Amino acid sequence: MSARLNPYLNWRGQAADAMAFYHSVLGGELSSNTFAEFGGMGVPEEEQGNVMHAQLVVSDGICLMGSDVPSTHPGEVTNGTVSLSGDDVEQIRGWFEGLATGGTVDLPFEKAPWGDHFGQVTDRFGITWMFNSGTA
Repeated sequence: MSARLNPYLNWRGQAADAMAFYHSVLGGELSSNTFAEFGGMGVPEEEQGNVMHAQLVVSDGICLMGSDVPSTHPGEVTNGTVSLSGDDVEQIRGWFEGLATGGTVDLPFEKAPWGDHFGQVTDRFGITWMFNSGTA
């Protein structure tokens, strides 16, 4: 049996836009379902069109998931940091640049003291991404 770790991100009413943005940058196959498609799930009528579950499968090793948190779940919506790494420096650089669009570059993607290329971005949806790529 194999196991996989999948980052699962949450928003309030921005999941469709965020996941479409990640799809435009990372590629892959995006699937998404609304609360209405699963009988409403007890969320208010005005939130029925929000994302109950979205999944972006980029490759065998990269699967990003997300959803909208309905107003029936009070409190702050918080997310951690997502890390993307690999051997293809230019692919990682492209993802870095794409996710930086409309966001903030926290650390430029450049040669790091440990020899790899490293950078960090907070995207336009408030998610922090770390990128690391071995030297080519």
